[in-house]
Amino acid sequence: MDADTIWASVAAERRYLADLLEGRADEEWERPSLCTEWRVRDVVAHVAMTPQPPGPRQLLVGAVRHRFDFDGLNRDMARAWAAARTGAQLVDELRRYADLRRKPFVTTLENLLFDTVVHVQDVAIPFGIEHTVPAPVSTAALDRVWAMGWPFHARRRLAGLRLVATDTGWTAGEGPAEVRGPALALLLTMTGRPAAHAGLDGPGAAELASR
Repeated sequence: MDADTIWASVAAERRYLADLLEGRADEEWERPSLCTEWRVRDVVAHVAMTPQPPGPRQLLVGAVRHRFDFDGLNRDMARAWAAARTGAQLVDELRRYADLRRKPFVTTLENLLFDTVVHVQDVAIPFGIEHTVPAPVSTAALDRVWAMGWPFHARRRLAGLRLVATDTGWTAGEGPAEVRGPALALLLTMTGRPAAHAGLDGPGAAELASR
């Protein structure tokens, strides 16, 4: 995917998330998301703040305070952003900045794509909503997560398993134990969302769940 297509895909996911959350009752914003320790409100805040990133100095100070625990830093920044805004304000930010082509200096455009896709699923699935994305988008996200090391280490964690996306034809990994399922279920599994295991099957599914 070229840069313009990726940015357009990110914008579409932001708008979808805004539509999904608009008019929701306060208690629905407090639901747990698929992302451990993150409420729906926190996930939405994270997506909304991404095109409004803090500067390098602020990020460095935050990293030092969190002893370079970047998961903790991301979580606490999202919580702070969420605490300062109503749900309606977060929805407004998602829409207002959907097309803004800015991102934190510490990430890449490819990372931004999979991050946005995964976080929208983090919210949609707890609401019982099936949200699909175009095959090129899910494939690009899968390729990026499979290729990277930290923080998911997908190739190491899933060593010995062959992953097959039944809806796109994407495959990765080697081994006799095959795990099959929709591309988004594989993506969520690779990014540490055990709830996605229910959408997978094949000889390697039980082995994957045990990990």
